[in-house]
Amino acid sequence: MNEKLFIEINGSKQGMFLRSENTENPVLLYLHGGAGSPEIAFAEKYPTGLEKLFTVCWWEQRGSGISYNRKITPKEMTLEQLVSDTIEVTNYLRNRFGKEKIYLMGHSWGSLLGVITVKQQPEFFHAYIGIGQVAQQERSERLAYTYMLEEFCKSNDKKMIRQLKKFPIETGGDISIKYLAGVRSEGMNKLGIGVMRSMASMLDFVAIVLRYKGYTLSEKFKFPQGSSFSLKYLCDSMIQMDLIEQVPCLQVPVYIFQGRYDYQASYVVAKDFATALKAPIKGFYTFENSAHSPCFEEPEKMCNILRVDVLQNQVSLSDKI
Repeated sequence: MNEKLFIEINGSKQGMFLRSENTENPVLLYLHGGAGSPEIAFAEKYPTGLEKLFTVCWWEQRGSGISYNRKITPKEMTLEQLVSDTIEVTNYLRNRFGKEKIYLMGHSWGSLLGVITVKQQPEFFHAYIGIGQVAQQERSERLAYTYMLEEFCKSNDKKMIRQLKKFPIETGGDISIKYLAGVRSEGMNKLGIGVMRSMASMLDFVAIVLRYKGYTLSEKFKFPQGSSFSLKYLCDSMIQMDLIEQVPCLQVPVYIFQGRYDYQASYVVAKDFATALKAPIKGFYTFENSAHSPCFEEPEKMCNILRVDVLQNQVSLSDKI
């Protein structure tokens, strides 16, 4: 299966890509990061292998990518609305493929959305898989800021030190979009602690989207509009949410995949969340050569875990937490 389609979700036309080598396989809904940054183009550039194990839905969330249009109002762009949309997409997939339950995989912002969705509607899901798990993003951002400042002081990178000090994050300053999209992004890419260990600049991300043949020319130009729009209205939800406090338990098996070098969604914070969480089965997997995107950086390891643990409804002894 290799299909691009649009369906009506809670009154909004939204797009998705379906990929599978065998549609009899279990269904997996992939929740992209951002907010507002669909990842199908990344999966083309850095194949995940997910379609060998699952029928994968790469849904582009309300206000993002091919689901972006100028008629969407700021009032629609809430975490609650996106959770409702996720449940509707889940039901579409359950009905279309005749599955009582599906798997839910969330990356970055999508991991926050995924946890809240599973908490609300656990009966629809076999398991939840979090990648670059967001849990206490305000704490994560302050840890990342401190780390970057220390590293750039060690290397005497005066330009980066000067840029970082314009944003007093360490002493309680606001975590603004200007900071996140600017010096924070540049600093993380320089240190290999952001989107990927190997990504030197966000221009690499832009190039990947522009080269993706699954988007029309107009869709390629809508991509940054959707990204900016979504981040503007959803960023505060992500920064302010405390999953350790608000989601103490989930009623499905939980698997967290975290890059050792991930400071975009702190490895330490993600592990704290996994440790505190109560779930029927719980695994925490460290990807030693990854930053924020082990699904693209170490896909073979990810697929092996999915095959051996997730699809077998178990956790290897060494990965229990």
